[in-house]
Amino acid sequence: CHFQFGEPSSVAAFCCASFAFQIKEQKVVVDELSNLKKNRKVYRQQPNSNIFFLVDRTETLSQCKNTLDELKKAHQEMENSEKTKIKK
Repeated sequence: CHFQFGEPSSVAAFCCASFAFQIKEQKVVVDELSNLKKNRKVYRQQPNSNIFFLVDRTETLSQCKNTLDELKKAHQEMENSEKTKIKK
């Protein structure tokens, strides 16, 4: 992400770093799910809990890919809006 000095970009920089981290994390999840043997079981952790539920591997992989695509799109939109602000 690119920002010029003098702009109040600390929030934008934080968001950009957050997107980059989430994208990297999601890529790892997609890669791990993609490389599992077909007979392996996949569990998803219940948010804010130590409880795990058995889930369908193919469906979960599809959901994770969609999440990755959405994160990439949102990150790109944010970068484009920052570039537009810089040009003005």
